[in-house]
Amino acid sequence: MRDPVINPVATDAAKARMSTETYLNHPTFGLLFRVCVVEENRELFATLYAQRLFFVVTTGVNGIQFDPVGRTDARILVEGRMRELRRTGQTLEYSKVQATHKQTFQ
Repeated sequence: MRDPVINPVATDAAKARMSTETYLNHPTFGLLFRVCVVEENRELFATLYAQRLFFVVTTGVNGIQFDPVGRTDARILVEGRMRELRRTGQTLEYSKVQATHKQTFQ
């Protein structure tokens, strides 16, 4: 019986995805996962299971602030981040955010 062939690129990609997942516990809506970084100290999160409720989470000296946003506004934030990444030539990060955009909004 032959040993299974492991694709090292796929394995590295899976490890990279696993290491970059970020979760927060919202006091009312439970576990949220990070969709993407919007800008410094601002990130877009969504509810883990339904992916229908979105929050812009701002971190600062006063703690964490959750601001609810609609699905359309969340999509616009992700698309804005994609434009910024493409403009600055950050192709690896752009690919990650593009995949997240497709998975979440299409």
